[in-house]
Amino acid sequence: MTADQTVPRLPASLGLDQADPVLVDTITEGLARVEGVLLDVVQSDVDFVEQAALHLVKAGGKRFRPLFTLLSAQFADGNTDEVITAAAAVELVHLATLYHDDVMDEATMRRGAKSVNARWDNTIAILTGDFLFAHASGLVAELGSDAARIIAQTMGKLVTGQMRETVGPGEDDDAVQHYLGVIGQKTGSLIATSGRYGGMFSNAAPEHTETLHRFGDLIGTAFQISDDIIDIASPADESGKTPGTDLREGVKTLPVLYALAQDPDPRLAELLAGPITDDDLVDEALTLLRKSSGLEQAVRTLSDYADRARVELATLPSCSARDALDMLARYVVARTR
Repeated sequence: MTADQTVPRLPASLGLDQADPVLVDTITEGLARVEGVLLDVVQSDVDFVEQAALHLVKAGGKRFRPLFTLLSAQFADGNTDEVITAAAAVELVHLATLYHDDVMDEATMRRGAKSVNARWDNTIAILTGDFLFAHASGLVAELGSDAARIIAQTMGKLVTGQMRETVGPGEDDDAVQHYLGVIGQKTGSLIATSGRYGGMFSNAAPEHTETLHRFGDLIGTAFQISDDIIDIASPADESGKTPGTDLREGVKTLPVLYALAQDPDPRLAELLAGPITDDDLVDEALTLLRKSSGLEQAVRTLSDYADRARVELATLPSCSARDALDMLARYVVARTR
């Protein structure tokens, strides 16, 4: 990294402020190396391509997927070169999906900056996402055929989840189970692969690698559920985000689905029939949702996923990395309160 680039720190929003300082230093050093790979790999001889590719890379974000890859590596050989490569690859896949998501959602902002589709157009955003997918595949190819097979399967799950979300549940499908399946594919699958890669490329015991894979799947789904809850339950001055974003997009998240399934207020059902564009109507819907039992049930489901994730940790060696993963699992629930 050059002198004018910020060295990443562990995001304060992930509840790891009480983690072992030595572990924090190790993960921070690894994240700096990952950042260097990200900035290097998206360079292009075509200046315009490079600008578009760097747009989200430089915007930052939690870097949760590479962070989890690095944490998972601490049960064995730690931040090997292969672990760093794998961590960069999963982040590139994630960033690529964001470019595509912004097109589908017609988003105008991403991470505090204009989205690529708004700054340029949809075509550029789609092609830039494809460009990042290509570079992610190139990095994974360096890690061998098993890694390539795993990321191909993961990408398949990501796309399948997005297609299922777009089409929606069928007439005979349970809407809640459909939604949980979708977020498991869209969010949980890549985080699960992050943990798997961290174990694989640090030479962890196979059974520990599989545990990290299962933990990642559960905690990834849990983080999405917690985001759903925060979008409804938390005022903007507490969450730092504009509440009701999903309502404005007409997305029925878990608290909404639970509320609709439990004999909802007729007015709430009317409001939730489609996207809500009027700010006053969004506020009205949020007020009704906060009073509904759907929000409480979503919190119970979130707690169940977090508890199941923590149970998985019992099979891992006792160390500061396991403690940090336990903190993550506790925090994903605590952040909604």
